[in-house]
Amino acid sequence: MSDDLFLVDTNILVYAYNQDDAEKRDICKALVEKCWNGTQKYAVSIQNLSEFYVIITQKIKPPVPAEIARQIVQDIIDFSNWQVLEFNSKTLISAMKLNAKHNIHYWDALICATMMENGITCVYTENVKDFNKIPGLTIVNPVL
Repeated sequence: MSDDLFLVDTNILVYAYNQDDAEKRDICKALVEKCWNGTQKYAVSIQNLSEFYVIITQKIKPPVPAEIARQIVQDIIDFSNWQVLEFNSKTLISAMKLNAKHNIHYWDALICATMMENGITCVYTENVKDFNKIPGLTIVNPVL
């Protein structure tokens, strides 16, 4: 499993930049820093980056200034150790099928469909409940 490419879910990215929960921040920041220092490659979807931006600029206290949040997202997009996954209309249909078949939240189904289309079967997330319903995925909650 150590050689597998992991997708970093939105909640892990948020914790890495959130000043509110020091314990979760330290764990997630250390995980993300492995990518920034070049010792680990991770995947992240466009959806994750969009959710991350909204959450850190609007939903956490204190919010991250929009300019800094944009720069974090831009840095992730530009840095070669982050594989940024896009989705298309085919992905949407796959997500709808996963949503119906496994009774999971649509937005999580979209992340799963995006992962599957890119051959990624491992995810770091705190949202174990929905991801565990998808056969073949390896789910790791680093903040347990």
